This record gives sequence, structure tokens and C-alpha cells, in this order.
Amino acid sequence: MKPTMIRLVFVIYFILHSLTFSLFALVDQSKLPSLTKAGEGALVKSEQLFDIANKPTKECHASTIVETSSGLVAAWFAGTREKDPDVGIWLSRQENGEWIEPTEVVNGVQSMSLRYPCWNPVLFQPKEGPLMLFYKVGPNPREWWGMLTTSEDDGKTWSWPTKLGDHWAVGHLLGPVKNKPIQLEDGSILCPTSTEVELTDDDTRWRVHFEVTRDLGKTWDVIGPIHDGIEFDAIQPSILTYANGDMQILCRSMQQVVSQSWSSDGGRTWSNMAATELPNPSAGTDAVSLADGRQLIVYNHTTRKTKIPSRQMLNVAISDDGKSWEPVVTLELESNSRPADGGHWGEYSYPAMIQASVGLVHITYTYNREGVKHVVLDPKKL
Repeated sequence: MKPTMIRLVFVIYFILHSLTFSLFALVDQSKLPSLTKAGEGALVKSEQLFDIANKPTKECHASTIVETSSGLVAAWFAGTREKDPDVGIWLSRQENGEWIEPTEVVNGVQSMSLRYPCWNPVLFQPKEGPLMLFYKVGPNPREWWGMLTTSEDDGKTWSWPTKLGDHWAVGHLLGPVKNKPIQLEDGSILCPTSTEVELTDDDTRWRVHFEVTRDLGKTWDVIGPIHDGIEFDAIQPSILTYANGDMQILCRSMQQVVSQSWSSDGGRTWSNMAATELPNPSAGTDAVSLADGRQLIVYNHTTRKTKIPSRQMLNVAISDDGKSWEPVVTLELESNSRPADGGHWGEYSYPAMIQASVGLVHITYTYNREGVKHVVLDPKKL
């Protein structure tokens, strides 16, 4: 095929591709649940992890939450601003049901004269073994690498961090890139992850893959990448599981939708990436498979073109099959009030979600980049 014909094919593909996904910008927000208040419906509790008036850092983002035998533990990255070298991983634990004062547990110091920012912590408690804290270090998401530290006392003290290493298929291993892993029946830990590869100045590919460890992070295998990053630029997957053994991932994408892929062989192979019916403004989501077999996702029911755009609203939707979704809770809705110090305006984003042993669902998320909010849902009321 001649070069001119190749260019024409790519132009036609791009136009059709853009028209297809422009349809997803027509999102109906009028039928969403109104802003939910604590004590109403399924929303049991809503609180800040720390007092914003006395916040320990200027900004914070990308929280994670886990249940241990001693209670809940949450972590996030924080510093002056995202990408600044002083950004480290901060952590708080619940003691007697109250969040204690957060402290920085790891940072990106490389030497006396070099420090990189930290990114996207992920807490995970395996069935046997210490509490695991995965995080990334590096100048940006295209160059960062994965780190791991562990705790034998439910997050009170932490081991010396270790680098996860490299793999020929993906370069730097990252562990779970944003959302929690799942542990399979054989004990292996399946980490949903992704890469952002810059091919040229105007071409960056987002691709999903999985990293698997059978020895608590000492050695790793890689599955994927499972798509080419052309039709769907997808990252930050979360894993859902089904009674018949199927798995589903839900991903952030550039195509204005939450994208999905399915596996019927324990995560070894995955279907082509496809759209769900849920919108996405290129923002992080998280999802969990409930003990009763239903699926829950926390996400922004927006695109960058909707009436309420981008990360100015945060929602929860539920599904029986992972295909049809019903929005059931609106956690945040833009109040049109910018933070007093001129920070981010109405950003409710990067949620993390778990179901605790007693059945309640716990969600943490970024609150205007100033705080980390923790909410509790009763799934029996959804």
C-alpha cells in the first residue's frame, strides 16, 4: 500500500473513531440520585481522614484503603503538588474507630542530592503474610518504577523498601498501578496494572497488563499487555470476579467511557477492550465484587463535555452482571466554591473501595486535593 493511501486509511479511521466516541459525551445526568447525606439511604458515614484546616501537606491525592486485623489503614501521596520532589507516601490507621494523625512512611530520596516524587500507593493484605504497601517512584508516570514495603504489625512500622525489578514485556515492574490486587485460590496475587508509553511528542499509548507474584513480591510474571492502546487508551484497571469463575476489569480511558475486558480462564487471557455504558472523564475509578454477588463501582459520572464536567461529581453504581449499571449514590457534587487558598476547584477523584469483613463498604477519595475523604456504605440498602 502506498504511503498516501496508508495516511488516508489512518485519517478515515481517526474520524470514525472520534465520531463513535463523541456519542458518549451525550451523558444524561438528570436521572442521577441527588447528593446523598450521611445517615440517608445507604450512606452510613462521611468524614475527612484529617482536619483540612490543619492539613499536614499542601496537597494530597490517590488514596488507598485496606482492612487489617487491627482495623482500617489508608495511604495516599502528598506534598507540595503532584510531581514535586517532596511528594511522599502518607498513612493513617484507625485506632478505636478513629483515624490517627497521618505520617509520611516512605519517600523518593535517592541520594543526598536527588529526590523523586512518589505516586499511587496501593495497600493489600494477603491471606497469609505481612501487610503490603506498593507505590511508585520517578519523575513521571512514563519513567516511574514500582516499590514495595511491608508491615508485620498492621501498618505501625514498615520494612526497608525494595524495588520490584524489571520485566522484558513491560520494562519497570509497577505492581498494582492504582487499584487493589486480588488473591487467587492458589495463593498467587494478581495485580491489575498499566503503562503510559510516550512514542512521540503527540502519541502516548495507554495499555493494561497484569503482574503476578506467588511469593509476596519477590518474583514476578507478566500477563499482557492485553491491548494495543490504539482503539482504547486504557489504564488503572480494577478486577471484578464472578461465581462462574469469570473476571472483568473496568478501566479509566481517554475515550470518555469506562472500558472493560473479560477473562474466562483465571486471568490468563482477556477479551478485546470494549466500552461499558458508564462515562469517564479520563479519571480513576475503583470497583469491588460484593459478597452477595453484585458488583459495585465508584466513578465520576461525567465526561469533560457534560454539564457537570470532569471530576466535579463522584458517584456509585451497582450491577448484577457487570454489563448493566444503575447509579445509586451521589457522593459529591460541585458546590461552585473554590478552596480558600486557590487550590483545585471541585475535584472529587481517584477513589479506592473495599468491602470489610462485617459487610460494610469503605471508600476513600481525593477531596479538592486538600483532604482524603472516607465514606461508609451499607450495601444491603443499595
